[in-house]
Amino acid sequence: MMTRLFRMAAVTLLLSVSSLSMAEENFTLRLAQTWGPNTPILGEAVQHMADMAETMSAGRLKIRIDGSNKHKAPFGIFDLVRNGQYEMGHTASYYYKGTIPNAMYFTTVPFGMIAPEQYAWFYHGGGMELMQEVYEPYGLLSFPGGNTGNQMGGWFREEINSVEDLEGLKMRTPGFAGEVMSELGVAVTNLPPGELYSALERGTIDALEWVGPALDFRMGFHQIAKYYYSGWQEPGAEVQFLVNQKTWESLPKDLQEILRVAMRTAAYDMYIQNYDESGVAWDRMQEDYPDVTHKTFPPEVIEALRGATNKLLEEAAEKDELAKKIITSQREYLHKVRQWTNISDKAYLDSVADQ
Repeated sequence: MMTRLFRMAAVTLLLSVSSLSMAEENFTLRLAQTWGPNTPILGEAVQHMADMAETMSAGRLKIRIDGSNKHKAPFGIFDLVRNGQYEMGHTASYYYKGTIPNAMYFTTVPFGMIAPEQYAWFYHGGGMELMQEVYEPYGLLSFPGGNTGNQMGGWFREEINSVEDLEGLKMRTPGFAGEVMSELGVAVTNLPPGELYSALERGTIDALEWVGPALDFRMGFHQIAKYYYSGWQEPGAEVQFLVNQKTWESLPKDLQEILRVAMRTAAYDMYIQNYDESGVAWDRMQEDYPDVTHKTFPPEVIEALRGATNKLLEEAAEKDELAKKIITSQREYLHKVRQWTNISDKAYLDSVADQ
């Protein structure tokens, strides 16, 4: 009887120790990012996420970050995480439209939602579910990874006064916007961030679109191209955290939740940091570089861009049921939420414009 009780006690103790060991198991995840090791805002968001995850987990969850200088594949994050070379990634969904065309809608769509509208769609309008439907067949989870807000339309060496001025123009602009520009005769290319300045300086490209003042000013584009156009193409550009699904499932539930909260918080913090730094950078640019001229595209050009956008969206919806599902969801949500944007933020800005 005593032997049986002893064995039961021993089993109970072993189970308790085993459970404690599992609860205290440590995990180190490797993350590959599109950006270089010291990229402001974008890279800072990743580091912020990693720091939060480690702190909230009391050191049980660590994330090691490799920049593009280390893994040498700035536009290959999708494959690196999918194939298990890295457990996580930080990149932009529209970089992978060649592999999964439906991925591009989760970064931004020309003439689409601004950042607050897009976040509302992700978390309350079905966007997260649709994004997972796209990524799940590849063994990946995708989470919003930070928004740049409304991006600028780009830096141009020459002024754009008509649609004809776009024909033959060599321009770096990625994603769906690149396809739209191609429709209007632009020779579109996509270059890694580290190659943009030299390409513009050498004349390999005539114009480029990067982000906005917060990041553009640091890149020095204003020293070469003097026409800085407001945007149409990326009204709310969301980057992403990619997580290998097997890795995610291997994490205890509490660490999954810690990682989820860290990613969501870092994404929001990136958005507000970029907003702040864009305001500061634009103020400084105006003061120190008065020859930089802010422009908006002429109505003729905007209408041509809008027409090409609608044409391409309709063609994509006709060819692919999932694309149709995503496009319809975004359009319907935008129609609903934009009414509120118009009578709140837009009406406020319009009404105080002269003050």
